[in-house]
Amino acid sequence: MEILIEQIKEEGLVFEFEKSAAAFPVLAEMVDHGECEFSAPVRTALKVQRIGDLVEIDGNIETSVRLPCSRCLQSFETHLNSQFAVTYLQRATDGIEDSESQEVELSSADMGIVYFQGEKIDLKYTIQEQVVMEFPLKALCKQDCKGLCPKCGADLNEDPCDCDRRSSPGKFAVLKNLKLEK
Repeated sequence: MEILIEQIKEEGLVFEFEKSAAAFPVLAEMVDHGECEFSAPVRTALKVQRIGDLVEIDGNIETSVRLPCSRCLQSFETHLNSQFAVTYLQRATDGIEDSESQEVELSSADMGIVYFQGEKIDLKYTIQEQVVMEFPLKALCKQDCKGLCPKCGADLNEDPCDCDRRSSPGKFAVLKNLKLEK
């Protein structure tokens, strides 16, 4: 998951690879905490171009993951696919100590740039970031999932329960009859 800068020729570099989710620290942590389960490896296809000091990477990442539905808690599988572009720039080693804190004003051009040091770019963190950003904000097994009954916990997708589902008056029902004088 590393690109050696010297391998990038004038015509660019194109390659693909597959890695288990366990190879990415954040994804492995998500699996360990029971947040998800990866049912397929993380497949990555990259096109790398070097333009002067910049290294531009266009990529596609695909995987499948099992998630619990946020309404009914049933496990379901979904496909994650991310198209991305990242620009890397080698950080200049000008003898400035890392321990010194300096204020640096970023220009609009610097905002989309990721800096690296040395002669290789480690893609592990970029790839795991792209996978995490593709997770749905609200994981639903289906759009019209009815969820669980708030009283008995029955899965309303399977069978309707006999619970009284009239809305409760709520905490502020007391204020309904409040009259304020002007």
